[in-house]
Amino acid sequence: MATRGYNGSGIAAGLRWPAAMAAGLILNVIATIAPVVDIATVDTISDHVRAAYPAWGPASVGADRNAMVIYLVITGVLGIVTWLYVIRAVKVGKRWARAAATSAFAVGMLLALVNLTTGGGQYDVILPTGYGVLTLLPSLAGFVAVVSLWRPGHGGGKR
Repeated sequence: MATRGYNGSGIAAGLRWPAAMAAGLILNVIATIAPVVDIATVDTISDHVRAAYPAWGPASVGADRNAMVIYLVITGVLGIVTWLYVIRAVKVGKRWARAAATSAFAVGMLLALVNLTTGGGQYDVILPTGYGVLTLLPSLAGFVAVVSLWRPGHGGGKR
């Protein structure tokens, strides 16, 4: 793997970034788009709201569904921006790239676990479980990416 040089950061400038980072970015894009596609097609999020609040009318169900979708899209866009920022940092060999990747992984994993487990009101879990799992997938790729970035031999193996 050719590099453009070593900048003393522990990450060689120009080094290819881990494939897991590309996978995480792609999974994050899918997780961001999925709720919008869901509304336009099968609308499982509305079904989830109706199951928790069967007495609610269409306006209340729609408002709750929209709040969930807006939350998923905003957090998804923030995740995409973070992936792009960290990938760029790794590619150019920034000294702080490993720490940024590790921090981003920790925040993403925490958010995914909150999405999978937080209940409230009549909800066992506020977000449908499928969306909780979908938000977890980029974090799993992030774990693989972080491990590969900290492995000796990546960027000279210095920490």
